[in-house]
Amino acid sequence: MNATKFNMTRDINGFNGFGLPFTNTAFSGVLATGVAQFITVPSNYPSWIAVFSYTPGASVWVSDGNVLSPSGAFSSTISQLNPSARLVKAGDSLGFRTPDTAGAAVSVSLYVAPPFGN
Repeated sequence: MNATKFNMTRDINGFNGFGLPFTNTAFSGVLATGVAQFITVPSNYPSWIAVFSYTPGASVWVSDGNVLSPSGAFSSTISQLNPSARLVKAGDSLGFRTPDTAGAAVSVSLYVAPPFGN
């Protein structure tokens, strides 16, 4: 399967911009309150850039593995609140959870990260 490669565009001054094309490797779903859902990163390339989108105003906790929502005091965690993008590896299990009573819609766009060899 051909996958969309992560290739930043350059602006008129030659600096990287964030003009990504639509990808052919994406996932979307709706989270129910407190219910973890997972996607597995495809294994046809070793590294990917995952770009996340959420329902505006939603709180979504994301992790590579078991996703936990905080419950009060600060504590060590592998979950991150509403990350915009992360470098992920083939076979990673990305977990999502929301504490919001209205739930949350989530979209994950995956782009092959350099080096592009597989």
